[in-house]
Amino acid sequence: MADIPFIDTHIHLFDLKHSKLRWSWLEPDAVHPLLGDIDAIKAQHYWVQDFLAEARFSNVLKAIHVQAALGSDDPVEETRWLQTFADQFGFPQGIVAECDLADEKAAETLERHVQFANVRGIRDLVAFETLADPCWMRGFQLLPKFQLIPCVWATYEHLPKVQELARAVSGFPVCLEHCAFPMERTPEYFEAWRASIQMIGRSPNVWIKISGLPMYDRSWSVDSLRPWVRECIEAFGTTRVMFGTNWPLDRLSCSYPDLIDAYDQIIADFSEHERTAMFAGNAEQLFSI
Repeated sequence: MADIPFIDTHIHLFDLKHSKLRWSWLEPDAVHPLLGDIDAIKAQHYWVQDFLAEARFSNVLKAIHVQAALGSDDPVEETRWLQTFADQFGFPQGIVAECDLADEKAAETLERHVQFANVRGIRDLVAFETLADPCWMRGFQLLPKFQLIPCVWATYEHLPKVQELARAVSGFPVCLEHCAFPMERTPEYFEAWRASIQMIGRSPNVWIKISGLPMYDRSWSVDSLRPWVRECIEAFGTTRVMFGTNWPLDRLSCSYPDLIDAYDQIIADFSEHERTAMFAGNAEQLFSI
């Protein structure tokens, strides 16, 4: 177990019996559009109690829930459901909610989200090319007004557009999800990804979340994760990186303590201050939790 506290910046909860919410990607016959067969993690529910049971021996101080419901009529219902857990159990301390930023009612949706105490950010799972849509950009530029951190899901090929987004809200932080979601593990892919990560790392208001790496590396080892993790730290420094587990999705490849211990080994040569910042302090600062 890591000897420093850990803030998990990327977890998902669900309840397939919820009357007002839908998790289309977890339905019995659903095939994940990117990962294929994920039946091994499908269950009727994964509540905060279930997460706490898996995380109880991993020195987890706090957690941030990232939008997981898909296909629901009203995304604010997920926030309402999560806030109920937070009020009862103290977890999750932060909520990254869903909003269709291209929708003409985006401002109204954001206003409704921020009525809940633990909302800290917004994720809009749009197709990558939508990042260039003027309507979407107008919605994106509303986020600083509501003090909601944009959590952007984009692959390395789209990082020049993310750099433009960061400039559009200059001075306000942008969080890049899942190490820019590297989908291949070849030397050629790594070098192309690395160049883009170095480029986006020079944007001072962009932070990166080191998470999701096992999705395309199911048989991962500490050595296979190491170059991706270390390159993110090299590009962003120790003050703009955070770690997350993408739980329970990444249970497809390991146990919860396994993943945190791997991250801990990879950053073992940093100072205690730097390790604590990357494992907990940076997330507390960025998401005000």
